[in-house]
Amino acid sequence: MYRYRELTPEEKTETLQQRQLNRFPPHAPPHLHNTEGWFLITAATYEHKRYFHTDEERTWLLSELQKELQVVKISISGWVVLPNHYHLLVKCQPLSVISQPLRRVHARTARELNRREDLTGRQIWHRFSDRQIRNERHYYTTLNYIHYNPTKHNYVQKPKDWTCSSLHWYEKHFGIEWLRDLWRTHPVRNYGKGWDWQNSGS
Repeated sequence: MYRYRELTPEEKTETLQQRQLNRFPPHAPPHLHNTEGWFLITAATYEHKRYFHTDEERTWLLSELQKELQVVKISISGWVVLPNHYHLLVKCQPLSVISQPLRRVHARTARELNRREDLTGRQIWHRFSDRQIRNERHYYTTLNYIHYNPTKHNYVQKPKDWTCSSLHWYEKHFGIEWLRDLWRTHPVRNYGKGWDWQNSGS
């Protein structure tokens, strides 16, 4: 159940602002009548080495991504950041507008990670891939896949135990029962198995 009535005035304001940013209806979970322009973006580090070891480091990367994508008015409705890759569920039209912001984030975070170890020129990021969302079912299965990712990779036993994930935003604003219902109606199953890494940028 969505708990809007239980929120404080400040929380209600924050919720409405976030919904406007993501183009969600003001007082109900999003129902997609048009999935055109929604994409799953996945970016991995070079050779899948783990650089973002702590919650603080992962939150820093997420903040950098959010700042860059907000500048070009790209909505992010789902995210998870892991030690060696991240997933974003974004709306952008055309897809090409996301390439430069991601390159800037990757370049900036690579320089900082190398600076911390007094290195220069070490490659941090490999590339990013995209998958277009086909319909509403695909959208919500993708959202579940994003939230399940830390468990899939054996970082935690339960998705809610992973801090840097949009699952906590959805739990706060839509409620745990909404998330459980979403999991029942849009199971992940073999979602993502056998994906190839088609390069869209680096």
